Amino acid sequence: MTENTDLAQARAGDDAAFTRLVQPLQRELHAHCYRMLGSVHDADDALQEALVRAWRGLPRFEGRSTLRSWLYTVATRTCLDLVKTRDRRALPVDLGPSSDHAVLDAAPVTEQPWLGPYHDVGLDYEQREAVELAFVAALQHLPGNQRAALLLFDVLGFSAAEIAAMMDASTTSVNSALARARRVVADRVPGPSQQPTLRTLGDARVRALVTGFATALERGDADALVALLTADVTWSMPPLAQWYGGLPAVTDFAVEVPLTRCPSWRHLPTTANGQPAVAFYLGRSAEGPHEAWSITVFGLRGERIAEITSFLGPDHFPAFGLPSELP
Repeated sequence: MTENTDLAQARAGDDAAFTRLVQPLQRELHAHCYRMLGSVHDADDALQEALVRAWRGLPRFEGRSTLRSWLYTVATRTCLDLVKTRDRRALPVDLGPSSDHAVLDAAPVTEQPWLGPYHDVGLDYEQREAVELAFVAALQHLPGNQRAALLLFDVLGFSAAEIAAMMDASTTSVNSALARARRVVADRVPGPSQQPTLRTLGDARVRALVTGFATALERGDADALVALLTADVTWSMPPLAQWYGGLPAVTDFAVEVPLTRCPSWRHLPTTANGQPAVAFYLGRSAEGPHEAWSITVFGLRGERIAEITSFLGPDHFPAFGLPSELP
């Protein structure tokens, strides 16, 4: 009754009624836009544009589908329009082989659109699984129609017929796109989701691992840091193109750069992409202010850290509700 009343009022031009209709769905729609586009900033733009389109198109909404389905149609089509005009977002591991020793004074690669981190607060278990870094990175290797088909079917539970209507395509073409997308993603995400690992370890152990890494960095304790890593650990730092694979290379980088050349670290715990994360702050001295440096996301295997992705730059911090500086 309330939704029908709001819908009638929104069709009549009541923007407050429209806000009441869409507000409960905005969080999941934003996550959908992020999965499609790989950037929280692009997701912000896409969702804003989608809601403008939905507001303008509301008089044409005839109620043949649910409001949720219709809003996903508008959001998906908005994202597909953006995908056509922008290069795919990547992680350093997508662009070339790993470095076997620390690269000093590397310059950021600004012409490459980079995948960004996503603050997952408010997402449930399944939604967190669907924003994990490995999965979102794999999606960026798909054409837009395959990306949309996979997300709408496997993540959001729409039927092939519903997706065909959303994308103005045939059911056959949707099933074909879905099959191709699943093969690509399976090749690029061979391991299990992070969520079972996190549940098995439990919050206390996960917190101990992440805090152990951060405090080892703050103390300059290479042995304590390395003890937390798997033998095949990787460390990447977009927008730097260099990345490190394997314990010797990661150890060399850690010792040569963050543990030696960075005067003082501080951290705040957070979560990103359904994974444990730390916001790191860098200072010129232990006594002075520390400025926002990176959102570092961890991938765990067993009781070790297997993947470290440090998204460099203070521009990532506002989306996480984090300060730009620590006193």
